[in-house]
Amino acid sequence: MRTAKQVGPARSGKVWLRAVAWSLLGLVLLAVSAVLSLPVPERIADEKAFLAARPCGREEAATGTADCMRTIRGTALSAEHAKNGKTAVFRVQLQAPVPAPADQSMDLDSHGELSDLIKPGDEVEVTTWRNIQVAVSHDGVSETLPGLPDEQASMFVGLTLAGVWLAILAFIAALGSTRRARGLATGRPFPNSVRFSPAKCVGVVAAPLAAGFVAGGIWDAWTAVVMTVVIWALIALPATIAALLWNRDRSRTSSPVARLDAEDSRTE
Repeated sequence: MRTAKQVGPARSGKVWLRAVAWSLLGLVLLAVSAVLSLPVPERIADEKAFLAARPCGREEAATGTADCMRTIRGTALSAEHAKNGKTAVFRVQLQAPVPAPADQSMDLDSHGELSDLIKPGDEVEVTTWRNIQVAVSHDGVSETLPGLPDEQASMFVGLTLAGVWLAILAFIAALGSTRRARGLATGRPFPNSVRFSPAKCVGVVAAPLAAGFVAGGIWDAWTAVVMTVVIWALIALPATIAALLWNRDRSRTSSPVARLDAEDSRTE
């Protein structure tokens, strides 16, 4: 019958390699998170400029380069229901010539009011800011388009938080692997590994993105950034700590040999 001392030295080397791999993964994730955080101040500045923009005057509208809301009028060349990936949209394309960015197709809500109103040949008004389509109007009905600057900063923060939290979990895994490697080498008790299933990983990524979406829809600029962090912390921290404690509680009655046998059975 095997003992922890007999199988320990043979397994400790592999576990040490896992610890190194988890550490390297954590460093890579931190680097990616740092890169994702770099555009946040610029996005905040764009958001403030967008929220403060006013309708363009005649001269500003003629140049098309001023930092103001510009209205472009055109005739609908096509207006039809289409697919943007898996999402159903109502796509409108204006007849040339129209200045950019109104010369690009516009994806509206497939169930919105404009989807029942706009027909080919109708006059359509497009509101733009810098090189971004902001809204589409026809016959007094207006619809705001997605992807505006006031939604981007908090989403970048959400992506950054997702990377940071995944990096922290990788470092936790590295620490656990280190403790298991020492236990295997010395024959001392060591904690079981905490398995993060795909569902848990999706939760780690989805929580900050959902927080960014909610915060970006309620608050502006740096307030949205701070609230993204707060909302995420209220969701992610308790959920992750609960998962760690739950797995550890289940493993307290396990002996080192039993844990090694269980790990061997999973790898065979």
